[in-house]
Amino acid sequence: MNLEELTDNFSLLDDWEDKYRYLIDLGEEAEGLEESWHKDEWKVEGCQSQVWLVPVIQEQNGVKRLSFKGDSDAAIVKGLVAIVLTIFSGKTAEEIARTDIDGIFEDLGLHEHLSPSRRNGLNAMIEKIKFYAKTLG
Repeated sequence: MNLEELTDNFSLLDDWEDKYRYLIDLGEEAEGLEESWHKDEWKVEGCQSQVWLVPVIQEQNGVKRLSFKGDSDAAIVKGLVAIVLTIFSGKTAEEIARTDIDGIFEDLGLHEHLSPSRRNGLNAMIEKIKFYAKTLG
């Protein structure tokens, strides 16, 4: 799935309950990580639930692109991880830095419906991805 498909799918859902169920479905469908990757070095600090993000660098013709694998121990958060990975995977460090994440979340209607602790966790995931982009890209 790409960002356009994700945005289209969210726009088809009329109320937050449907979007919430869709988030859970995204989490259930996500690949996740093998248990061996559930280590402190990949853990995202600042999330109420446990979240792990692992960067993968792909280089082609001298251009580095970052992709990410992720997982969570909570269904709704695993769905948020899936969204974050859809937004950021396959991009260069510069593209990650320029991504208008607030605009994307506004289009999806996420910020207004997430609890403060989930918003904090979401922001922690984004900061971790930006950190990886800055240091690895």
